[in-house]
Amino acid sequence: MAFINTLYNLWPNGDERMPGLRDGIAASAPEVFDRFHIDTPLLVAHYMAQASHECGAGHDIIENLNYSAVRMTQVWPSRFPTVASARLYEHNPQALANKVYNGRMGNKIGTDDGWNFRGRGASQTTGRDGYQRVQDATKMPVLSTPDILIDPRYFLLCGVSDFINCGCLPFAKNDDIVGVTKKLNGGLIGLPDRRVWLSKWKKALNVV
Repeated sequence: MAFINTLYNLWPNGDERMPGLRDGIAASAPEVFDRFHIDTPLLVAHYMAQASHECGAGHDIIENLNYSAVRMTQVWPSRFPTVASARLYEHNPQALANKVYNGRMGNKIGTDDGWNFRGRGASQTTGRDGYQRVQDATKMPVLSTPDILIDPRYFLLCGVSDFINCGCLPFAKNDDIVGVTKKLNGGLIGLPDRRVWLSKWKKALNVV
């Protein structure tokens, strides 16, 4: 009950992008947490802190790639060294996704893989390889149906499986948010916000 109340309190706009998202998370939480051994309030807090940051507490469940040319030069300076080089992809999310994501993370060049496997879900799973890991862990056809990752019924399942696949659990057990973030994110992007979320979840779940 503490988890469900906290979810609704800390994700007040969690259904804005996907109606019923919080209900889906709440309904699936007991089974999902048990299945992946998220079995203490500390581990729940660490997982939910990461998810809260990654998907904007339910507000950003699909990566938004609608960028201006100037913004592209800031986010991907090596790919877009000048504003002129970014103009072709300005406010063209599909083309931009294929430009910046294809040829890595398992995405094939000359395909729509970058777009099809852009960041989605609670952990913002990205890339064909990432989606394949979720498919292997959940036994659901996420490669052919990527929006499974944002389906309220499977949102938590997919997100937690990614958390486990990335090797976050040992660091969460040690209350090491830096280690958890590195494993999930590949770096430390957004660490201050992740710390804030962890503090909120710990407090709500009475983690000392």
